[in-house]
Amino acid sequence: MDNSQKMSYHAGEAKGQTQEKVSNMMDKASNAAQSTKESVQEAGQQMMAKAQGATDAVKDAVNK
Repeated sequence: MDNSQKMSYHAGEAKGQTQEKVSNMMDKASNAAQSTKESVQEAGQQMMAKAQGATDAVKDAVNK
């Protein structure tokens, strides 16, 4: 293998490694976004449940 072929081979290797790293970073970012989405949804559900509980308490107080 001459010098030009070696350089081309190493450039291809570097490109493959970079693509793999970018793919891993994208996966991590996607996982973080999904986790955040789930946390926000859970917080929203808890807030709705508390609001419903408060509404029920007011209804009970008014109906007594």
